[in-house]
Amino acid sequence: MKIMQKFTRLATQDDISKIMLIVEEAKDFLKRSGSTQWQNGYPNKNSIKEDIKNKNGYVFMAGDQIAGYAAVIEGIEPTYVKINGSWKNEQDEYATIHRICFSSNYQGQGLAKIFISNIITLKYANGIKNFRVDTHRLNVPMQTLAEHNGFEYRGVIQCDDEKDPDRLAYELSLQ
Repeated sequence: MKIMQKFTRLATQDDISKIMLIVEEAKDFLKRSGSTQWQNGYPNKNSIKEDIKNKNGYVFMAGDQIAGYAAVIEGIEPTYVKINGSWKNEQDEYATIHRICFSSNYQGQGLAKIFISNIITLKYANGIKNFRVDTHRLNVPMQTLAEHNGFEYRGVIQCDDEKDPDRLAYELSLQ
């Protein structure tokens, strides 16, 4: 029996076409669930290229296949400055996990939970102890993923979605 390696690494420009296929699958999934999240052209190829250029893009590998993608951005997230609720660690440095998506070929295997855990471990090793994420109220899989990784619901933030800007905000503090 061959054991398939599963690991997280920085995304490269060579990964963009495979990442975009996963992003399109995620957009279709969100649309079918009734969510307006990611239905306005975002994320697009330019946002993924920017993530990679800034060394913020990460892929989850299952063997030699890209199974998932996420952007992890350190520093102040402008849409998180104002929250209908409160952050547990208002003043502490944090990393925001954005654009999390998984290929439909790998969903339901618990790999997204491992991916988030890997990201947290990598960033924690570099001194980041606080993490934030947000999602649409209809994106129950993402809410479950956040909660299964120890994130706590903190309130509602507003994003740039004109039709439905409310996003549920979560925080994980490892201090």
